Amino acid sequence: MAPAERRRGLLRAGVALGAVALCGRAKAEPIRLRDALGRSVTLAAPARRIVTIFSSNTELVASLGLVDRIVGVEDYTRFPPEVMSLPKVGGRLGFSVDGVVAQQPDLVIVTPARQAAHQLVDPMERIGVPVIVLLSRTLNEVLGNVRLVAQATGVATRGEALTAQLEQRLARIDARMAGRARPRALMITGRMGNGMLLVARPGTYTGEAIVRAGAQHAMPELGALAQVSAEAALAADPDVLLFAGTSQALQELVHRPGWRDMRAVRQRRATVVSRSEFLIPGPRTFDGVEALAHWLERLPAGGAA
Repeated sequence: MAPAERRRGLLRAGVALGAVALCGRAKAEPIRLRDALGRSVTLAAPARRIVTIFSSNTELVASLGLVDRIVGVEDYTRFPPEVMSLPKVGGRLGFSVDGVVAQQPDLVIVTPARQAAHQLVDPMERIGVPVIVLLSRTLNEVLGNVRLVAQATGVATRGEALTAQLEQRLARIDARMAGRARPRALMITGRMGNGMLLVARPGTYTGEAIVRAGAQHAMPELGALAQVSAEAALAADPDVLLFAGTSQALQELVHRPGWRDMRAVRQRRATVVSRSEFLIPGPRTFDGVEALAHWLERLPAGGAA
């Protein structure tokens, strides 16, 4: 065979092998995952059209640089701004299976709150749409959720890089706060019409975030219920008062009788913290830990009992 013909034969063989390789990639192995409820979830290919139920799950996808893959969200999702114009598939009054299906998703991500899992998981499974259920009870679970979503979307390396970065940030905070006195902190996360307060409690990712920032809980005995009376909050006499809300709302609270005499208020150890950072589990929670640690570091001596 002449050299020219041999080269042409090798070129044709190379093209054929390349086509086989491309075909092999197109028919890649399915992605098999296990979600927070222990369910086995299989995706035929990396998810490209994703419906995210609740802000936390939207933020997880967005943190991986995949906001363009989100095709539907829950009614009250506000971040990132790019998703606000997307179709809404339900909210506090329930979730619409038809609304989800209309977006032709190849993945639905839910959290078992407000009946979302109950209303969506079984119907989606029946029609063959993969559903991943996520829980965020600890910061480690938040990191695990990043990895899981990254695997489901075919960007596992990106997910590992992001979680490694977040873990390094926590490690730096741990090193800075090691050996420091830990002030007793009370974080108010909401106020109810009946006068009861919602507070961050141990055993939650918010509670863990407070501890990782360098504080301890002023009411460590709180159980499953996060509701306390104003009298109980005042009796706890925290070293620092944290308020997940606006400065105006905090000022309105601390000028009430009893509150203005709280030691943390008198010593100007009351501050607002970001609701989006402490009440939406995701990468921004780690921003909140850093911001709170920085505030605690700047407290004058005597900030801890």
